[in-house]
Amino acid sequence: MELPSIIMDPFGSLFASVESISFGILAIVAIFGALGTVYSNRVAHSMLALIMCFFAVAGIFLIAGAEMLAAVQILVYLGSVMLVYAFGVMLSRRQIMEEDFE
Repeated sequence: MELPSIIMDPFGSLFASVESISFGILAIVAIFGALGTVYSNRVAHSMLALIMCFFAVAGIFLIAGAEMLAAVQILVYLGSVMLVYAFGVMLSRRQIMEEDFE
């Protein structure tokens, strides 16, 4: 006769539900970050949404137990790709006010 799982591992189901809830939250954050990257009107807001998406994906990697992929995600994408993207933001010419161009 086998005892119910709640008696054998009382915190197992609690941790599983916390893990699934945190995965759902991170997945929603990643989706909204990706949509914000595509549909943002300003380049700087698009960059911030992409950073949010990258952090959410790194969190999903941590939940999955892939710590190395999470570290690579943060170091490579947030370190180098976002640096190139930031240079694109700084070098883009955008009219800020009417009297700037005379």
